[in-house]
Amino acid sequence: MTLPPQTGFFGQPAGLRTLFFTEVWERFSFYGLRAILVLFMTTPLALGGLGWSVEKAGPIYGMYAALVYLAALPGGWMADRLLGQRRAVFIGGAVIMTGHICLAIPAQSTFFLGLLFIIVGTGLLKPNISTMVGQLYSTDDVRRDGGFSIFYMGINIGAMVAPLVTSGLAQSASFKARLVGWGISPENSWHWGFGAAAVGMFFGLVWYLVDAKALGEAGRAPAVTGADDVRRAKATFGKGVLLTLAIVAIMFALNASGLVVITPDRIAGSFKYILPLTVVAFFVWLFTNGSWTRDERNRLIVITVLFVAAAVFWSVFEQAASTLTLFADRSTRNEILGAHFTSGSWQSVNSGFIVLLSPVFAWIWVKLGSRNPSSPAKFSVGLFFASLSFVIMVPAAAMAVGGNKVGWIWLTLSYLFATIGELCLSPVGLSAMTRLAPARVASLMMGVWFLATSVGNFIAGNMAGLYESLSPPKVFALGAAFAMVFAIVLAILVKPIKRMLERPS
Repeated sequence: MTLPPQTGFFGQPAGLRTLFFTEVWERFSFYGLRAILVLFMTTPLALGGLGWSVEKAGPIYGMYAALVYLAALPGGWMADRLLGQRRAVFIGGAVIMTGHICLAIPAQSTFFLGLLFIIVGTGLLKPNISTMVGQLYSTDDVRRDGGFSIFYMGINIGAMVAPLVTSGLAQSASFKARLVGWGISPENSWHWGFGAAAVGMFFGLVWYLVDAKALGEAGRAPAVTGADDVRRAKATFGKGVLLTLAIVAIMFALNASGLVVITPDRIAGSFKYILPLTVVAFFVWLFTNGSWTRDERNRLIVITVLFVAAAVFWSVFEQAASTLTLFADRSTRNEILGAHFTSGSWQSVNSGFIVLLSPVFAWIWVKLGSRNPSSPAKFSVGLFFASLSFVIMVPAAAMAVGGNKVGWIWLTLSYLFATIGELCLSPVGLSAMTRLAPARVASLMMGVWFLATSVGNFIAGNMAGLYESLSPPKVFALGAAFAMVFAIVLAILVKPIKRMLERPS
């Protein structure tokens, strides 16, 4: 493949600009929803929410977040074999926008339909836009990690602004008063927040089309082009659609007959068995379904190790949308120097730190050059800081027991430690997947990366469900210990992994 223009965006390939700003708006839509979703589900019906308990909302949010990233596997597969990354990204963005429009309609039926659209659309967009970033660079380009760090900064610009906008629309008293003045029920303010996320995705699609020429040939065609392979892929896709429709039809029939009462929380309960089985089945298929060379198999083993580490990291980090949001809403004085702000606004803090620190980390990785630590070493450091982000919350949660509220410094420090860990792991992980993955399964391997995020999100959601029954201090202590154990294990594995990758094929 001919590489696109290699300069034009802060010393990076020009196509990075296209993907950077598309991702800004896509992440605006995603994190705008993320900031208010759990709060919407747990807000009483009289105030416009769904009125669910934390025990119900936590696992359901975890299932939604897990499915968002789990969908990256079929999304990556479709791009590799049928669509190409470029078309997959556009179609995914359009489906995401449709989902947010559904959420903007104040009805519970459209709520679940909207989440379904967002799951499908994100599965198409998320792995493939990251894969296209990797295609902008040759395999030995030293700018690769720095480019992914800049791309990651774009993710977090959108993620930083979005919660301020959506939570401001959904929660602020001033906007609710304005709705009253317009003759609109203030309880509908949540849906204005969801509508803002749809507008963000629309801007992302417009930019993607306007600046597409900078991408050159990146992502234009599927990786698999042989006539027989394409025919098999179409047949597999058709079978998958039929199987999905059959499962849905059976569920509706069972529910209509009264034999089985299917509810969202029951689906979330059974998902805790479905997700692990899916992960195990996928990795068994991955290692057995392909004539891998010795070098490719070694790289797949490393990808598996990084997968486990990433899943543990996200199981702690992604509690920002659940456990930490509940702590912000119930146990934190949300004011600085007398100025009050919404609890959903805390979702911007991590992204604000990312925007400030991403250029620093990008510079560090380039400056280190040949002395740059390996990906497993960076992952170990990331897990260590994830653990610290929960260690700091243990005394804060202890002080908040009994309805007391603590100051803003505790959550700020927690987000700072989590951000440092994220910068050591997430952009590095994106880069490592594009570097380690065999070319014929590049998008599918990016799906593996997001599968780790899926597993982590599901664990995070279920831990959030323990927020009231287990007590916040114990939840934070459990998360801290979980991450620290794996940080130590991965640090021990750094040298063996390096030797395995250097072993001749």
